[in-house]
Amino acid sequence: QVQLVESGGGLVQAGGSLRLSCAASGRLFASYAMGWFRQAPGKEREFVAACNWSGGRTYYADSVSGRFTISRDNDRNTVDLQMNSLKPEDTAVYYCAADLHGGSYGYSSAYEYWGQGTQVTVSS
Repeated sequence: QVQLVESGGGLVQAGGSLRLSCAASGRLFASYAMGWFRQAPGKEREFVAACNWSGGRTYYADSVSGRFTISRDNDRNTVDLQMNSLKPEDTAVYYCAADLHGGSYGYSSAYEYWGQGTQVTVSS
C-alpha cells in the first residue's frame, strides 16, 4: 500500500514557475514508477510526466516537454515536478501517481495509487 500526498500548488502568473512535490509512504517507494497527471475543468485527466524507479528514465507529454522536469529522491520518498514558463493552459489539478509495474507511463489506468491532487492556476 502506498499513500501519496501532493503539495506546492498555487496561483502564479504566466511565465512563472512552480515546484510540485509528492511525498509517499511505504517501504517500496523505490520499486514504483512515478507519474504526474493533470485534469482541467471539463476535461479528461491527461499525462504530464513520469519516471522509472530510479529516475534515470523520464517521459513527458509534448505540451510540457522542455518546460517541466520530473525528479525523484528515493531516500526521501519524494517525487517532484518543476514547472517553468507556465501558461494559462497549464491550469489544472495535478495528481501524483505510483505504478508498481512500470512500462505504460502515459496511461492513467496503469497506476495503482493516486494522491488527492493539488491545484495549479496560471493567470494570463
